[in-house]
Amino acid sequence: MMRYFIDISYNGKNYHGWQIQKNAVTVQSTIQDVISKILGKSTDIVGSGRTDTGVHAKSQVAHFDVNKEVDNDFIYRVNAFLPQDISINSVTQVVDNSHARFDAISREYIYKIHDLKSPFVDGLSTFYNKKINMDLINEACSTIMKNSDFQSFSKVKTEVKNFNCTISHASIRRKNNFYLFKFCANRFLRGMVRALVGTLLQLNEGKINLKEFKLIFEKKNREYAGPSAPPYGLYLNKVNYNSDIFHG
Repeated sequence: MMRYFIDISYNGKNYHGWQIQKNAVTVQSTIQDVISKILGKSTDIVGSGRTDTGVHAKSQVAHFDVNKEVDNDFIYRVNAFLPQDISINSVTQVVDNSHARFDAISREYIYKIHDLKSPFVDGLSTFYNKKINMDLINEACSTIMKNSDFQSFSKVKTEVKNFNCTISHASIRRKNNFYLFKFCANRFLRGMVRALVGTLLQLNEGKINLKEFKLIFEKKNREYAGPSAPPYGLYLNKVNYNSDIFHG
């Protein structure tokens, strides 16, 4: 049996998130059905993690097993059957026991905001008609990197053993007509990035100050953080692995 990683991009607008659910169209189930059809047998795919309803991915990773080497035209054939809003970018053989989720050493999310109304980015970015104080937000981002307990920014009903995350990067920058929030961590809690962005926007609007922002971490209670930013501005941008799991 051989194991492969696939790199996937998708627009999450039409899906109830990544993970397979009963009576719902999800990204995982859509890809799984197509790969099973191409390979001629029922084939499970396992993702690096879930994304919620409406959230996008520039680079999601999943693995699947097959008993023979996949053909050169595998990507072309899978993409031909997939809907327009999902694409397979690459397929790579990995060491047999490699795991898309458990072997990921970090994940990177981008949250995209535009401040000039445009029909061409509707559903792909969040419209925010206020000027963003980037110095203030980046100062708050340095606070985010100094903290490890993100219970205040996690969905309440979530089954995790702890709320600890190591944030290696948090920032905002301006590119063209977009503000791009970027977060990189060893793990993310459910709803965490959207809660962080929503709270940072409250800070930007003067609804809380930096001192109050810092105190939210200590409260360890979701009620003290801001509202979640909309899902359609969020992208899983990259999943990182050690190179030794890849063949050749």
